[in-house]
Amino acid sequence: MPNFFQDNKDIQFLFDYFDLKELAELQERNTPNGNADWLPRGLDDVVDTYRTVLDIAGGIAGDTIAPNSEQVDLEGNTLNENQTVTLHPLVQENLTRMGKADLLGFTLPRKYGGINCPVLIYTMATEMVARGDCSFMNMFGLQGIADTIYAFASEDIKDEYLPKFAAGEVTGAMVLTEPDAGSDLQAVRLRAEQDDSGQWHLNGVKRFITNGCGEVLLVLARSEPSIVDGRGLSLFIADRGPTVRVRHLESKLGIHGSPTCELVFDNTPCRLIGERQRGLITYVLALMNGARLGVAAQALGVAESAARLARDYAASREQFGAPIERLAPVAEMVADMQIMIEAGRALAYETARVCDIENNYNRLLDRDNEGLSEEDKKAMKQKSRALKKLNAMLTPMSKYYCGEMSITVATNGIQVLGGSGYTKDYAAERYLRDARITTIYEGTSQLQVVAAIRGLTSGVFQNYISEFESKSYEDPTLVELRDVLTGARAELDHAISTAKANGGAYIDLVARKIVDAGIAILIGHYLLGQATKCERKKKVASCFIRRNRPVITMNCQQAESGNTQILDEFATIIYRR
Repeated sequence: MPNFFQDNKDIQFLFDYFDLKELAELQERNTPNGNADWLPRGLDDVVDTYRTVLDIAGGIAGDTIAPNSEQVDLEGNTLNENQTVTLHPLVQENLTRMGKADLLGFTLPRKYGGINCPVLIYTMATEMVARGDCSFMNMFGLQGIADTIYAFASEDIKDEYLPKFAAGEVTGAMVLTEPDAGSDLQAVRLRAEQDDSGQWHLNGVKRFITNGCGEVLLVLARSEPSIVDGRGLSLFIADRGPTVRVRHLESKLGIHGSPTCELVFDNTPCRLIGERQRGLITYVLALMNGARLGVAAQALGVAESAARLARDYAASREQFGAPIERLAPVAEMVADMQIMIEAGRALAYETARVCDIENNYNRLLDRDNEGLSEEDKKAMKQKSRALKKLNAMLTPMSKYYCGEMSITVATNGIQVLGGSGYTKDYAAERYLRDARITTIYEGTSQLQVVAAIRGLTSGVFQNYISEFESKSYEDPTLVELRDVLTGARAELDHAISTAKANGGAYIDLVARKIVDAGIAILIGHYLLGQATKCERKKKVASCFIRRNRPVITMNCQQAESGNTQILDEFATIIYRR
């Protein structure tokens, strides 16, 4: 059976490309190990562990999760008469395999039974799991719930719950969305009320809750009834029990193995996470940032599956006396699919690396700061503030680009297979159905653009990109490509300046054009860095930059046009009946 780490040359290349020793040193610094059975003997040992963990995850993804995926998609999970959910037996098998391999405490400290991997390694593993089954990634990817408990909960809550997560004894759910509070979480109405003894209870309804049937629920609720916006929300932890009912399982286009629940809370006992009124403003925003990066990895995984199927089909399917991959239009599609995936991977993995640095700085500043001098703390605080602004741009960029890319790749995958791709004889149609959600949940593509545009209009992008423009390359081809990107950045700066002069509403209108151009420039620089270590990557970088250069110009010209006709004539164009 295939191993999804061993058979993916690009992930293996990136594992060696990033300075994992530097990342491991920061990850291991002051990390709580408690009475862990095993401790690394040095940074080389830590990095070797990362490789071993990915090898194990890749093996399970290839030999268990992927073979189970078709049957799980066809049969799904079961809503029982008593309003509980029974997971498909093969979903449970996947969870059991992951638990026995100690892969369900991926980023937790060893003190709690975790393996203390950085987000970058977790992102690689998440992609491989999603390649096996996009829907099961939602079960594996909800480890961010445990991370949130570790970051913000009291010690007694951490000690109670985190070992259970790491051992695979429980799964969790982020219980945020409501029927009337989707993307606008400030409108959450589910009530959290205290009785005379100080015990909190939850009452209300939540909808579209991934794995809402999980044993541990992190619930965003209104603890301050007199405050109607996000300042009135707090975060609570509750156990699944008789006061939590699954009223409905959503019947979805794709990700059928992932139970999406409507939950009813009926005086459910719960405990406060962190401080009152910081539920949305601090805790959920941190949780969602991690979830959005997870969706980017999920999109990469399903795109990888679609591209591999299309590539194999194009190489074996003969028409007009030759494999169809020799036809230029088909060859272009297959090659573009590969380039788009590597571009998305470059963006998502670099975002994960930057997140690791910020997360560890915050950890060392807030909790595990023994031995840090005041000078170290001051430097970390300054760097952390800059990283927070950078990640506020990179994370939505990653989720947006990878999600949209996965739909394009999955659609083109069906096109390469032709009529066969439109049937259920091949998994191509499932890949498209599964990919479609990645641009919707954890914030739609439109919301990701709204979040990312701030970085481009506030100078964050420009400061970040200048570091890449000042890089020197020995290879003249890379120098030329760097200069191409520098010219593109000048065009983008002009487009941003023009758009800002037209006011905030106009920036909202052309934000997607500006963000698309910024992402293309940024990925181009990432690929140039990779090209210094690999001759093949030089070709990938060249193809990506040269093919995107005129697209950047087009986007910039549209952003500069000042054309608001689509909004001005909206009522006429849509022709309401």
